[in-house]
Amino acid sequence: MFAGLFTNCVFGFVRAAVMVAAVRSAGGNFGGYDEGTIGAYVWLSQGLLGATQFMGPPIDLVDRIKSGDVAIDFLRPVDVQLGYLASDMGRAACAFLPRGIPSVLVGAATFGLAMPTSPLSYVLGLISVLLAVALSFLCLFAVALLGFWVVEIRGFRVLYQIVGTFLAGLFVPVHMFPNWLATIAHATPFPSILQAPIDTLSGRISGGEAVTTVAAQAFWVIAIALLGRVMLRAGRRRLEIQGG
Repeated sequence: MFAGLFTNCVFGFVRAAVMVAAVRSAGGNFGGYDEGTIGAYVWLSQGLLGATQFMGPPIDLVDRIKSGDVAIDFLRPVDVQLGYLASDMGRAACAFLPRGIPSVLVGAATFGLAMPTSPLSYVLGLISVLLAVALSFLCLFAVALLGFWVVEIRGFRVLYQIVGTFLAGLFVPVHMFPNWLATIAHATPFPSILQAPIDTLSGRISGGEAVTTVAAQAFWVIAIALLGRVMLRAGRRRLEIQGG
């Protein structure tokens, strides 16, 4: 956790320095961001990165499908998808509390962050973070289930990581995308994993717009969860274990 926090802070300093320099060179307004709001974007994204697991290792379901041990999971009196989701929510809490929050505090102490004053923004922000973590796992779960049909999913995993981190708004905010690219991004669940909780927590959006954003996250959680259920059922029918 300490190594993760240290890495978060190092990359946070690099990203924040570049973004703040861009804001200053643009006369204090860079794509709708000033120094305070761009600082909030950078450090909140760094704080959420460990919890959302874009850069983390694949879930162990990948190896269990490859080895056939997933058959044991199907026999347990616990739903496979919900069981793995509950475990990942616990992992995210362990990553967010000692790693995410301290890194945001480091950013606030060094660069200064523009944060909302309304309690409603923080309530909606907490809900948004929970939905983002759940959605992140459900996407990884769906990618892992491809193992029922292909021998190796590393290529799909790398593609998901590259496309997902970009469209989620990790490198630059989705608000700075050209209109056509922003339209493509919002047609995917990725902005709901990172950009949405950042906007909600930082107070960039509030009121009805924040509620709409959280509702969109909930829609993607339900949609990707249903996709995972369909893939899991189809994969279970396809599964063959030697000797049974």
